[in-house]
Amino acid sequence: MTNSNKKIQTHIPGFPRIGAARELKFALERHWRGEQDEAQLESTGRELRARHWALQREAGLDFVTVGDFAFYDQVANHIQLLGCEPARYGFTPAQSQLSRYFTMARGRSGVAAQADGAHQAGCGCGQPQQGGALHAAAALEMTKWFDTNYHYLVPEFSADTVFALSCERLFDEVAEAQALGHAVKATLIGPLTFLWLGKSKGAVDFDRLSLLDQLLPVYGQVLDRLKALGVEWVQIDEPILGLDLPAPWRSAFENSYWQLNQVGVPLLLATYFSPLEENLSLACRLPVAGLHVDGVRAAHELTSIADWLPVHKVLSVGIVDGRNIWRTDLDAALAVLAPIADKRAGKLWLSSSCSLLHAPFTLAAETALAPEIRSWLAFATEKLDELYLLKRALHGEYDAGTTDALAVSRAAIASRRASPRVHQAAVAARLQALPADAGQRRAGFAQRQAEQRARFQLPAFPTTTIGSFPQTPAIRSARASFKRGELSLADYEAAMRAEIADAVQRQEALGLDVLVHGEAERNDMVEYFGEQLDGFVFTQLGWVQSYGSRCVKPPIIYGDVSRPKAMTVDWTVHAQSLTAKPMKGMLTGPITILQWSFVRDDQPRARTALQIALAIRDEVADLEQAGIGIIQIDEPAVREGLPLRRGRWDDYLDWATHAFRVSASAVADATQIHTHMCYAEFNDILPQIAAMDADVITIETSRSDMELLNGFGQFRYPNEIGPGVYDIHSPRVPDQQEMVRLLQKASAVIPPANLWVNPDCGLKTRGWAETETALRNMVAAARQLRAIY
Repeated sequence: MTNSNKKIQTHIPGFPRIGAARELKFALERHWRGEQDEAQLESTGRELRARHWALQREAGLDFVTVGDFAFYDQVANHIQLLGCEPARYGFTPAQSQLSRYFTMARGRSGVAAQADGAHQAGCGCGQPQQGGALHAAAALEMTKWFDTNYHYLVPEFSADTVFALSCERLFDEVAEAQALGHAVKATLIGPLTFLWLGKSKGAVDFDRLSLLDQLLPVYGQVLDRLKALGVEWVQIDEPILGLDLPAPWRSAFENSYWQLNQVGVPLLLATYFSPLEENLSLACRLPVAGLHVDGVRAAHELTSIADWLPVHKVLSVGIVDGRNIWRTDLDAALAVLAPIADKRAGKLWLSSSCSLLHAPFTLAAETALAPEIRSWLAFATEKLDELYLLKRALHGEYDAGTTDALAVSRAAIASRRASPRVHQAAVAARLQALPADAGQRRAGFAQRQAEQRARFQLPAFPTTTIGSFPQTPAIRSARASFKRGELSLADYEAAMRAEIADAVQRQEALGLDVLVHGEAERNDMVEYFGEQLDGFVFTQLGWVQSYGSRCVKPPIIYGDVSRPKAMTVDWTVHAQSLTAKPMKGMLTGPITILQWSFVRDDQPRARTALQIALAIRDEVADLEQAGIGIIQIDEPAVREGLPLRRGRWDDYLDWATHAFRVSASAVADATQIHTHMCYAEFNDILPQIAAMDADVITIETSRSDMELLNGFGQFRYPNEIGPGVYDIHSPRVPDQQEMVRLLQKASAVIPPANLWVNPDCGLKTRGWAETETALRNMVAAARQLRAIY
């Protein structure tokens, strides 16, 4: 197709680290339970890395990527690499590096001095190996990695932060790969992106960009070490070049990369998730050896980049979508690539648009999928094969294998376009007939609030939880037995009803004011609904890492969405029959279902969101009809869905908030609508959150010590709000007075009459012992506040 003398190479920005069967997840959890020591966990890591590098080489990639592996999070890796662990943890030389790493990720409860040998070395709890007392310490804040559903640990910076090369892990992994005979491309998060992703602590006016001058020499040391190891390329990720950067940050790039380029190791500057726009010229002229760009999300910029990028630099085009699971249209990709390859005299590399961390591992195990739908898909390992095919085609290497593979690809693309599975006439007709006021409640909030307070008669600072309770081994065992056909439907439902009864009884004993049924019957907050909606399909092992050991199995939305029958009503009504207290109906909102699924790319996302909203609207109406007076529609992913460029925010927020209102508005004024949002910065979209018009919103605030609530106070958020008073993602259990302190901070910025008391998020991943202790402290804190205000 193009000049076969031009060597086109292939690589990827990163690969899934959890393993084909979630081996990393299970190893981590064994380690945290004290069942495996650090050496055993490290052994699992080495095995996975070796396996994943072998897959990359066998797929014909010219380099394997080293440095993308992490036991919890790649940003946390850099915190240790760059020697900026927060001083508040009080780490001692007695603590291993891995133990400190997990302390930052998971927090630490205060522990008394222990006798020598009483504590198991390397258990991952962050306690000293040889005894001694430690103060309690909260985990690092966690928030979304750009606009993905991956969560990273937020670095903490202050004017006292000092950087120093402090971890050998990256260099050890490079040596591992080289010992296995691989050509290595190491990967790093760039210094400007690392600082941008962090959070300033201490002085209010502290500018974390002021740390750049002392950070750059440490990056230089890292690059010098990699060069000494013989690393052929270093990929250095600066995805903030796809953001609307303040002028000082933009200005810092040129000098920073001039300094880093002096080391002499070839640098591949990588951007992804967004077009470069006003940063395009800057990215092209930076003193680096190559530039990687997202050819999926910034396809319209490829011609300009090919023109602007000097001929001596490598152009890496992310032509295969690293964020979705649809098979690449190889003919369309070749139509984009061929003119670039013909026009540019410089080197051309092919890649995925971003790290394949965001894609499931492989289609190989998905034997239960309908063959037609399966043919439309490509997971991480299949995307490696697509890159190989594209390289061969561009080199004009059309042997029988290449020709056959291209024919299979064309057939799959044509099948998906024409399949009757995809479109439902009834769904299209309902969208067409939707009334203009379908997204409006009947009365304003003040009138609704008065009716709801008269109906429910709740005390001040009402207590509730976010929805889920611990998924115990008994629950998981019953679900697994049911799926294997070893447990009948009747017996499974009886077991779940018993679990719901247990959850209700525990909540009654704790004294909570508004109860939940605990979601024992639900595998996942999105998967559970997707399994009952038309237009969705599910995988067997399509897991994707969300954070740490937490993995999700996103549904695949392949066609029009509709609700054949009620999804939650029977379970919720059963729970309400067990108590006189209000029972919340628990639903997942349309934007979160959209964001946490792999979404069809053959129609606008706004249209798919509205289809889901109508399905949830039907469920809300059925719950109300069944007597459920409080209904929570969780939308933790609304902020996550924001385009990275502010110029595109208004359009997204218009259709996203409209979809939520459509899902929530078919109820009477006395029915109280809750929503929940977590682990994101909301202050810049508060008008739109207010426009969602939920009667009560619950948000994550404990990891930020209620800082996130300040914006709601300054905005004078009009409706009721429940700021989370403890972090459910950490095993640490705060005491009553800590929660009282947080609630007093909240009461200083939000009218106490509008405050609810709740955890940060659902309790599915916690155990009952810590859950009951924490909730008991929470209820006591609320009662103490009632006596004060």
